[in-house]
Amino acid sequence: MEKVNITQKLSLFNDYWNPRIVGELNGQHVKLVKFQGEFVWHKHDNEDEMFMVVSGQFQMEFRDKTVELKENEFLIVPRGVEHRPVALQEVSVLLFEPATTLNTGDAENSELTKRTLDTL
Repeated sequence: MEKVNITQKLSLFNDYWNPRIVGELNGQHVKLVKFQGEFVWHKHDNEDEMFMVVSGQFQMEFRDKTVELKENEFLIVPRGVEHRPVALQEVSVLLFEPATTLNTGDAENSELTKRTLDTL
């Protein structure tokens, strides 16, 4: 049992769209990631995802609406809902999702797909 300092963990990397595992519980991963630019449209058929903004802001695009997320706000994307994060400037995000979740979901052949994640 060790505490995790989110700011310290975020200082260990500078790349985008490459989540790092910073905790595990009950078959779930707690991940940190930095976004900038547009991600790929995708969905997860079997997993819900939680996105919490640590610093910055981004928009979660859905086919029928866009939700803007700012620091200290979170959004849960239900399984099966197509979505795409878009960040005009760098944003740091905490993800909470099942350990089996592939970052690009059903767009698994994307160049942004990360099949193996580093643990910090």
